[in-house]
Parts: sequence; structure tokens; C-alpha cells
Amino acid sequence: MVNFTEKEAAIEAEAPVDIAINWNSLGGNATRLRYVSAALSDIALKHGDIDLVVGIATSGVPFATMMADVIEDLTGTATCISIFHPKKHRTNPTNSDEGAISSNFGTVDGKKIVIVDDVTTSGDTIKDVIKVVKDHGGDPVVVTVLIDKSGLEEVDGVPIESLIKVSQLR
Repeated sequence: MVNFTEKEAAIEAEAPVDIAINWNSLGGNATRLRYVSAALSDIALKHGDIDLVVGIATSGVPFATMMADVIEDLTGTATCISIFHPKKHRTNPTNSDEGAISSNFGTVDGKKIVIVDDVTTSGDTIKDVIKVVKDHGGDPVVVTVLIDKSGLEEVDGVPIESLIKVSQLR
């Protein structure tokens, strides 16, 4: 007979390991957020020209806003933003689509796009936004994230670049 502690240990060994990321010391300060956005912009521009920055709601939006401003300053090219609302944030998540691009901001059609988010864990949201951007005629050049917990280097041929990569040590 298996006692409770052995059973707990077996369950714990099978459970996926994840960590919580608290970056409010960056997000709570506009100057720090701009510095991080400038670093993400520098990484993005190494992959080519950018016309539009798509921020993944909710936490990718402040980065997208500041990145568009930084990219415009660095390149002299007008750079717009748009917002992707992932399926997981929608009021009806059983809807079969991958998410939606906000119609209140820049359109993705014909644009060279950097996608930005704060943290990537599984890559599912990244995969969804890339599909939606391509379906709407956009050219996703690169995905930039502050923190990568997924270990993915690319999704559907689009490179993923991060400032910080998190790995589990065993």
C-alpha cells in the first residue's frame, strides 16, 4: 500500500514545474519600461525593418507602445501599434478562433511586424498571434519577449528573441 507522502511525491514529480514572474519594478516605472523597450526594439531591428508593433494583451501592450516610439526614433519611419487579444482573455474562450487583432489601432495588412509580450510559457499564444497576423496579410518578422520560459527558438518560422531565458536546473 502506498502511503500519502509517497503518493504526493509521485504526483509532484509528474506535475509541470512553473515559476511566477514579477516584473513590477520595471512595469511600474516609465523610464525603466522605456529602457527595456529600447533593448527589445534593438533586438527586433536586427531582423529587418519594422512597420508595426503588435502587443499581446494585456502585458505586451505597454512594451508595444514604447517600442513603436523607440523604433520610430531609431529609424525615422512612422511605426504604428496594434493589440492582439488572445483567446484566453476573451469573454467567450470557447470561440474556435485564435484571438483577435484590435480594429482601433494600426492594421497588419502588408506590414512588417514585431510581436511583443512580457512572458512566454508554452508558446501557444505566440502561435495564435502569428497565425492571426498572417491570416490578415501581415508579415511577422520576429517575436520579442521580456522573459522566455518556453525555450522555443522559433514558431512557424518566426524567430523568438528574449532578454531573459529561464531554464530549470536539475
